[in-house]
Amino acid sequence: MALDPPTMLVLTVVLAATAALYLAIEWGSVRENSLLFWSAGFATITIGSTLALMRSNGLLVLGIWFANGLLVTAHWLFLLGVARFTETRLSRAWYLIFVLWGALLLLPEDQWWSKVMTFFNAGLVGVLALRASALLRPHGRSLSVGAVQLRYVMLGHGLFYILKACLAMVPGTLLDLASFRGEIIQISLVEGAVALMLIALSMTGSERYRREKRIARLAARDPLTTLYNRRALEVRAPRLLENVSVQQPGALLLIDIDNFKLVNDLYGHAAGDRLLVSLGEMILDGLPEDALAARLGGDEFVILLGNASSERIVALGSTLREGFRQQASTFATPEPVTLSIGANLFEYPPASLAALIEQSDAALYESKRGGRDSIRLVDAR
Repeated sequence: MALDPPTMLVLTVVLAATAALYLAIEWGSVRENSLLFWSAGFATITIGSTLALMRSNGLLVLGIWFANGLLVTAHWLFLLGVARFTETRLSRAWYLIFVLWGALLLLPEDQWWSKVMTFFNAGLVGVLALRASALLRPHGRSLSVGAVQLRYVMLGHGLFYILKACLAMVPGTLLDLASFRGEIIQISLVEGAVALMLIALSMTGSERYRREKRIARLAARDPLTTLYNRRALEVRAPRLLENVSVQQPGALLLIDIDNFKLVNDLYGHAAGDRLLVSLGEMILDGLPEDALAARLGGDEFVILLGNASSERIVALGSTLREGFRQQASTFATPEPVTLSIGANLFEYPPASLAALIEQSDAALYESKRGGRDSIRLVDAR
C-alpha cells in the first residue's frame, strides 16, 4: 500500500482514535485530568484528519481551514494536559492563539494563500509543542522515563513544525494544500503519524509511572497524619542510623499522648483525629532535615534524629509539649491531655530499630510514672 497523503491520513485517523480511546479508558480508572486533556487532543486530531480527507471532494473550507484549525486545537489540548501533569498554571495569553487562527479567514485566496496558511498553522503547532516540552523540564526534580521521552518527542515535533513554517515561505517552494502537493506537506504527514504514536506512548507511560509512584507514596504514609507509617520508617531508618558515630550521635524520641482516650470518649473520635493531625503537623514543622518521623499507631509517634545532642532533644521535646498543650486545651477533660516523651541518645548504630524503640519505650514509661507531661532521656553514650 502506497504511503500517499490519503493513506497517511487514514493511518493518522486510526492511530489518533486508538490513542483517544485508550487514554479515555485510563482516565476513567484514575481520574487524572491530564489524561482527559490528552484524550481530547487525540480525538480532535481524529476529527481533523477525517475532515482533511474531504479536500479531494472539493470541500476546501472543511478540509483545509477547519482541519488545520483542529490540529492547532489538539496541540493546545496537549499543552493543557502537560500543564496539568506538571501542575503549572498557563497564562491566559495562550488563548489568543485561536484569535490569531480566526484572523486567517480574512486572507485573500491568491497564490500565496497556501504558503501563509502553512506558515501560521505550522508555527502555532510548533510553538505549542515547544512550550509543552519546556514545561516538562525537570526543574530540579527527576522525571519518569515516559515524561522524559514525551519532553524530547514534543521538542522534536515542535522544531519540525517551526522548520516547516520557515521552509513554507522560501521562494520557489511548491505548496498546494488543496491537492496535498509539495514535499513539505508529504513529509509532514509522515512525521505527524510517527509523532502521534510516540506522543501517545510517552503520555501513557508518564501518567502510569506517576500513578505507581503515588500508590507507593500512599502505602508508605499514615493516611490520617501523612507521616510515615512504621513499615516505611523501618525501610528508611537504616540509612540514617548507619551514619551515627561518636562525633554525630543519633537519638530516638517516642511520643505518647496522655489521657487521649478522654478526648475520644467525651468529644468523639473525629475530635481525637483532629488532635492527632495537629500533633502530626507540629512534628513536621519542627522536624530537622536529618530526621525521620512516623506514626507507629494509635496515639504513639516516633522521631529519629541524626547529629543529635541532649540539648537538641530537650528543646525539640519541650517545643512539642508546649504547642500540643495549647492545642489540647480546647478540650475540657477531667485530666489534662498532654505529651509524654521517652528519648534515647546513642553514638553507635543499634542492633535494630525495634531494639531502639524498646529502649525509648522504657524511658517513656518513666515519664508516665513520673507524672506525665514530661520528657525522660536515656543517654547511652
